[in-house]
Amino acid sequence: MTVDRRALHDGWTVTAGRGPVPEQIRTAGAITASVPGVVHTDLLAAGLIADPYLDENEKAQGWIGLTDWTYSTTFDGPAEGDRHELVFDGLDTIARVRLNGTDLGDTRNMHRTHRFDVTDQLRAEGNELVVEFSSPIRAADAASLALGYRPHTNHHPYNAIRKMACSFGWDWGIDTSTSGIWRPVALESWSGSRLGEVRIAGDVVDGEPRARVTVEVRGGASEARIAVAGVVHDAPIVDGWARLDVAAPDVELWWPRGHGTQELYDVTVELRADGVVQDTASRRIGFRSAEVRLDEDADGTAFSIVVNGRRILIRGANWIPDDAFPHRVDRARYARRLDQAEFAGINLIRVWGGGIYESEDFYSECDERGILTWQDFLLACAAYAEDEPLWSEFEAEAAEAIARLSTHPSLVILNGNNENIWGYQDWDWDKRLDGRTWGAGYYYDLFPTLMADIAPHVSYTPGSPFSPDRAAHQNDPAQGTVHVWDLWNVKDWPHYRDHRPRFVAEFGWQGPPTWSTLLESIHDDPLTPESPGMLVHQKAAKGNDKLTDGLTAHVPLPNDMTDWHWAMSLNQAVAVRTAIEWWRSLTPHCTGTVMWQLNDCWPVTSWAAVDGAERPKPLLYALRHAHRERLLTLQPDDGGLWLSAVNDTAAAWAGAVLVERRTFAGTVLASETYDIAVGPRAAVRVALSASIANPDDATHELVVARVGDAVAHSFFAEARASRLAPAETEVTAAPTSEGWTVEVTARTLVRDATLLVDRLDPDAEADDALRTLLPGESAVFTVRGARGATAADFAAAPVLRTLNDLLGSQPARGCREEGTGPSTRLRSS
Repeated sequence: MTVDRRALHDGWTVTAGRGPVPEQIRTAGAITASVPGVVHTDLLAAGLIADPYLDENEKAQGWIGLTDWTYSTTFDGPAEGDRHELVFDGLDTIARVRLNGTDLGDTRNMHRTHRFDVTDQLRAEGNELVVEFSSPIRAADAASLALGYRPHTNHHPYNAIRKMACSFGWDWGIDTSTSGIWRPVALESWSGSRLGEVRIAGDVVDGEPRARVTVEVRGGASEARIAVAGVVHDAPIVDGWARLDVAAPDVELWWPRGHGTQELYDVTVELRADGVVQDTASRRIGFRSAEVRLDEDADGTAFSIVVNGRRILIRGANWIPDDAFPHRVDRARYARRLDQAEFAGINLIRVWGGGIYESEDFYSECDERGILTWQDFLLACAAYAEDEPLWSEFEAEAAEAIARLSTHPSLVILNGNNENIWGYQDWDWDKRLDGRTWGAGYYYDLFPTLMADIAPHVSYTPGSPFSPDRAAHQNDPAQGTVHVWDLWNVKDWPHYRDHRPRFVAEFGWQGPPTWSTLLESIHDDPLTPESPGMLVHQKAAKGNDKLTDGLTAHVPLPNDMTDWHWAMSLNQAVAVRTAIEWWRSLTPHCTGTVMWQLNDCWPVTSWAAVDGAERPKPLLYALRHAHRERLLTLQPDDGGLWLSAVNDTAAAWAGAVLVERRTFAGTVLASETYDIAVGPRAAVRVALSASIANPDDATHELVVARVGDAVAHSFFAEARASRLAPAETEVTAAPTSEGWTVEVTARTLVRDATLLVDRLDPDAEADDALRTLLPGESAVFTVRGARGATAADFAAAPVLRTLNDLLGSQPARGCREEGTGPSTRLRSS
């Protein structure tokens, strides 16, 4: 018989054990449990707790992580098979598994699969399966004592057990400290032979596409038949393994988005004994070469991601778990998030090391879209013991992750850790460690050894940030990759231009969630930046102070909550846009940016471009603008003003750029034309003449550059130091079958015009935002949703917002209809 895999997801209950359990929960006894799932979502479904994401509920539910929990179910045995295994794809985290009263084993790692041979324990009917979870908080505290203290961020020693680090909270994340059977569980039954570990990948070697297949064989099978893109090969079985490395000359290469198509091919493996199929496995792969190239030059060491021999200019974003309870994220939700990534012009996602090894759904979506992926090993912002039992857990976890993830052509980097080597060097760990190990053995020995054995076609870096010289400083802007956090933490965002890095793997700026998400999740009255629910949903140390310090150089701090929300949302978008455009202007010195962060795991003030309710913040639109394949940008540098043209396409870009210095009223004070010729995947910088770069009145002038559809603006003074007048606009709104078409025409200079349409309909979205318009210029916005709105709703605050609004009291906007019919013209001033 072939292997039969039967899901065991029905009939589960969960019961509270030792811990500070409220009487209501004790009285409820065993409640229905969902598998996959966790305790929080089971209690929520039973109506025994409120939504942990709302208001101050996180604090009220802290007892859950201090409590032991028992999951139980019953099931009948299989009708066939000589061998049987219970397979848990994910147990979160400290668990004892028992079948029919027999202890099968203890688990301490949510990031790996656990298998138990139950051949001798199974009954024909009424098998009793029990999983007992110990409190993760108590377990982490005990493990920290047993292993010896190691430095870590945040308030729990997450580095002592193999649980998702951000489950214990982060500077953007809720502390759930939950437990549960978070990934599928199944009973596998078979007779004869079966497949064990399966490694299948496509590669390109010396220009030749090759399929590499390595499969473990359990039992006495005589042959393995492997079909690659429709061509069948037989592989001998030697010492329990079948291996195949074969050319695939007729396949097309897989390319990142923007560089070619994403050709994918099926590979199937059949295990046979005497001509009878015993077991099968299949994977969908792409053929590409990928490497991290470290080239020394006069400025240091460049860091380039090279696919199929071509350097890829990276426009990336960091990724955290898309829900604090990751089992709730299905393929449709991954697809929605990656749709937003594509909208923002993102071509690489870095999966951060304090979360999870992402699912097959995530990686398959990236394969199909051509979005490159970089996966951290799951060690973040902490020192990690290299002693048992952790070493063996890391070895098993990493080997499984490498084998599973390296199938995917989108995966180009596996990275040893997040900020741990840098932390060891710069965060005073050495004296606190007092001679204890801290993780170097993982980064420089275990992980690269496993990578070389299992996935030599995927690049490995020991950490992020990364300098090639192990003894050198690991956050050196001249070497490899850097994390730039001094701006958010200490300085202000214009100082991004002080940095000339080779590759930026982290940087970011905070902002609140969208208004609809804020009101759905926080019910404070009054709602203020410092009201109780707001502070629960602001996790960064001195986060509100940093928001304010990064705002007031640019615009005054509003006292009205509506204006505060808009000011902080806009400032986040402008800060990150400024950084990306500056670093892209340095191409090829800087070969990529990976902003922090694309997504959120719950509704919170954070660095995300998409909030915890999946709604786009203004930052997502800033990314779309800054990530244009053909970017025109104006940058102050070296005492002057420079025009930069960045061309991330396969075709040359040539044209005459008209550059003008104008007054805010639109009067042209100086004008020059610059001819540019930018090669494919290249950039040029041109110093502008003094007549353009030097203002007569910095408070009332700007520079505008245009070529084709590309436009750039540069202002000589901060908005609050300028004479920017209240915005005067004319708005035309016409209903469509899906929403509205809204045209905004400027009568005065309008900066960063944005439609906050979620104020009209929580599900509404606009296709653009942050449009700067000179007097007489127009911008057209397509709005999906808000069918119940009126045309007048789009003509004024709180829906139509501009930077101008923040420089004084909001002017009264008079609106009147002009004409009748489906289109209504509104003039506001």
